[in-house]
Amino acid sequence: MTKVIDFRSDTVTQPCEKMKTAMANASVGDDVYGDDPTVNELEQWSAERHGFEAALFCSSGTQANLLALMAHCQRGDEYLCGQQAHNYRFEGGGAAVLGSIQPQPIENEKDGSLCFKKLEAAIKPDDPHFARTKLLSLENTINGKVIGLDYLRQARDFTHHHQLSLHLDGARVYNAATALNVDIKEIVQYFDSVSICLSKGLGAPIGSILLGSNLLISQAKRWRKMLGGGMRQVGVLAAPAKIALSENVLRLQTDHDNARYLAEQLNQIDGFSVNIENVQTNMLFAKIADSININNLAQQLAKQHTLITPDTHMRLVTHLGITKNDIDVFIEQLKHLLMRSE
Repeated sequence: MTKVIDFRSDTVTQPCEKMKTAMANASVGDDVYGDDPTVNELEQWSAERHGFEAALFCSSGTQANLLALMAHCQRGDEYLCGQQAHNYRFEGGGAAVLGSIQPQPIENEKDGSLCFKKLEAAIKPDDPHFARTKLLSLENTINGKVIGLDYLRQARDFTHHHQLSLHLDGARVYNAATALNVDIKEIVQYFDSVSICLSKGLGAPIGSILLGSNLLISQAKRWRKMLGGGMRQVGVLAAPAKIALSENVLRLQTDHDNARYLAEQLNQIDGFSVNIENVQTNMLFAKIADSININNLAQQLAKQHTLITPDTHMRLVTHLGITKNDIDVFIEQLKHLLMRSE
């Protein structure tokens, strides 16, 4: 079977054989009743590992973020976030549509952070004309960039001063911890709630974990049921999720090294330009010259079993399904196709 080299996202990772075996042998029960031992173990272990009172296994990062927003905010409340925030731009407007929560996006700085002066100016007065500002939502990593610990400490102080809660969309927070060379607790300690995606670089087939206080998780669990997320014998998914969290963290550095190697190789090809300084984790963005028909190039690459998302500012993502040799194959394919098109 021909291998597909897929740079579109780290969501395309495939479960390893150990995960498949764990899925087949998982002890299961009805999780809506709280009877699934594998889910219970995952949630208890996750809460303890990250320093929170409780955890909730969710079907996706979108669901986990929405549950957090709905647990923190009531109808007519508002949350602050970045213009580039995933839970603002890419999650279907769920907070507004399903939670009646108003997003207040703030322009992200070049490093992905949010300016505290701009955030402060966006907080609404205590007046019935305005939505009540209740929450600040941050993302780490964001577009592959890492938000540092000093900023997170400042964000915690800011939210305490303004009596706001603080949520982290930590879909790739383990990539941030790897890049900062710190334990995950060093990042998540500043937040009232954290969502962590298990099906990206960590390699589980499905799922995210939501972390928070006992009260927040009990509220989130109620919302999850209302939104159709109450699952039954879901230990078959919790089993590989536990493996992802406990065994696949250390290998993330390989993805980061491969992303940097890919960026360096692309910079040697005319018409491709990557800012190496911005390649901090497993994601890079390549500027494509106008002279290159990137849509046609993507179609030709697909015929050779290499997948990219065509764009003039193209995102490429490395993951456990991408080796250094795969990158070399991709680079040779690019060179050959570009030479043919001249």
